[in-house]
Amino acid sequence: MTEPSARPTRAQQRRRTEDRILAAARQMFAELGYDRTTIRAVARAANVDAGLVMHYFGTKDELFARAATLPADEVPGDAVDEVPEGLLTSLAKRLDSEPAASLAVLRSMLTNPDAADRYRAAAEPQLARITAGIPTADAELRASLLSAIVHGVIIERYLLRLGRLADAPPDQIIDLLRPCFQALAAAEPPPPADQPSIED
Repeated sequence: MTEPSARPTRAQQRRRTEDRILAAARQMFAELGYDRTTIRAVARAANVDAGLVMHYFGTKDELFARAATLPADEVPGDAVDEVPEGLLTSLAKRLDSEPAASLAVLRSMLTNPDAADRYRAAAEPQLARITAGIPTADAELRASLLSAIVHGVIIERYLLRLGRLADAPPDQIIDLLRPCFQALAAAEPPPPADQPSIED
């Protein structure tokens, strides 16, 4: 006769409820943005009382702050040879599995100044690390371009859902982006195609 499984503790029950609320909030912020998402709607989606959401998370702004926390593993390494591959690995994960936290921020920041400020504050350290890994005088611009490409791909794939990018295999997208990322992170850019090299 098998022993009955142990009942979850109160702390475990609370954690599971919080996780369920956060998952519902991420999905709603991603689909509707900050302004159109309400505490009541999140509570309904999580199958809990609205008062419980406020008890655990306080205001909608505090709930958004928790729901929109970006995963730490999206920050690439500092070494130059890790910048392109670090960014591509991070992007591949988000192309393979819908990044609810990132989408919640990206959609909300377009209409809510607080969400935009929060995103800039979270993104600045990552942008600084990318910049530090690019050994060129224009490293800051190159890092910004790499960041813009990543955000553009995510927005196009999940929010706009335009064209082939919406359902293309992640590996194919990454393979096509790799030469561009490597060129932007390289110490010396290749000569333009229409100009001969010095050796010619």
